[in-house]
Amino acid sequence: MTEISSMVISHKKAKIEEMESAWHGDLDGLLHHLCNYEYVHECVVLKTCNRVEIYVVSPKSSSVLFSFAKEMGASTHIIDFYGHDESLEHLLRLAGGLESMIVGEDQILGQIKDLYAYCKKKETTGKILDTAFDKAIQVGKRIRNETRINKGSVSIGSAAVDLAEDILEGLTGKYVLVIGAGEIGVLVAKALAEKNIEAIYIANRTFKKAEEIAYELGGHAVRLDEVEVYLKDADVVISGTGAPHYILTREIVEKAIKDRDKSRKLLLIDIANPRDIEESVAELANVELCNIDNLRVISEKTLKMRKEEAKKAEEIIQDEIRLLNLQYKRQKADKIISDLYRQVYDVRIREREKAVNRLCAYHTIGEIETEVLDDLTHSIVNKILAEPTKVLRQAAELGNEEFLDVVSRVFCLEKEKANIEKIKPDCGNMTNRVSEKGN
Repeated sequence: MTEISSMVISHKKAKIEEMESAWHGDLDGLLHHLCNYEYVHECVVLKTCNRVEIYVVSPKSSSVLFSFAKEMGASTHIIDFYGHDESLEHLLRLAGGLESMIVGEDQILGQIKDLYAYCKKKETTGKILDTAFDKAIQVGKRIRNETRINKGSVSIGSAAVDLAEDILEGLTGKYVLVIGAGEIGVLVAKALAEKNIEAIYIANRTFKKAEEIAYELGGHAVRLDEVEVYLKDADVVISGTGAPHYILTREIVEKAIKDRDKSRKLLLIDIANPRDIEESVAELANVELCNIDNLRVISEKTLKMRKEEAKKAEEIIQDEIRLLNLQYKRQKADKIISDLYRQVYDVRIREREKAVNRLCAYHTIGEIETEVLDDLTHSIVNKILAEPTKVLRQAAELGNEEFLDVVSRVFCLEKEKANIEKIKPDCGNMTNRVSEKGN
């Protein structure tokens, strides 16, 4: 059976610019180009912001991938080339979130599902890659269901939102003011957008940037000198600017909450370095101040927890790899068994027809007699092949490929090399389908 090979360009070895320059075309172009290679039976491409991964099934997979890498103009020092076993383990680790920049992140599993579905729709996959990717998606789901690898916040931005949610026992119906529209501010705003908050206000020194983020997330842009006005009604303020001075002083906060309902808590979360909020505001009634140190503890605990959960994920992957290899071994036996049955059934049908013709020369035989002959020959074939079928499957499960090859040769069954020319026209059809945009 032709096996899987893969080439991987990811954040582990390559910079963003190197990944972007590795392939200038779109996914269709990549698939089209791969399908034009001789002897490529199946292929799948995973292309995200952090990786370009190519999986092929071909009797000349190594040379195909090396040639393709050369055409891409990608330096070999940023590429990992994997054989069959390594490709399968890497794919399962990838789906489980173990290969991501942030261990356990969920986005990659959805990306694998979408890109695999796209390739399958273009008919560039077959039984071998279908088996691998179906297993990978199943394993990715299992790891997330049976471990806590994707739980908890790992960025300061998302940790700030989780902290606010914990302290206020939920953010439903709350008014949130985010000060700062830099990288951290954007992470905070995006994390908030997933919550059922009443309103989100984005304040920034550059008002245009605040408008852009507010528009994207369905919030409201605020000028930095208007923060005090919106502070009066806010339930949560998360501040993360790069200012060298305090954005919220005790005086500003005290003035803003002067006429505020005394039963409402104001939660201030300062994630700036240097700090945006004067520490003494924590002395004011109904005001709680948290800073970046509180969040670091949350993030570090989460990362530590995820690393522990990753060990459980590794155990799941090893169990599933064993089952996947067993599945491939059975497939190889099933292919030989299928060819053997087809060969013997062809003989059965020919000999049955000869018998019917000979009987017809002496007697008139009807439908019942023909049916009896058909059942007889069918039964003989099945009984003769029952034990060999069992032995072939046992040999496959034990990994006795030499025995399977001997059986294939003894019965002159189809060999892979004889199928190459037969398979290649399908790959040609693949190429045509891939080039049909919008399908």
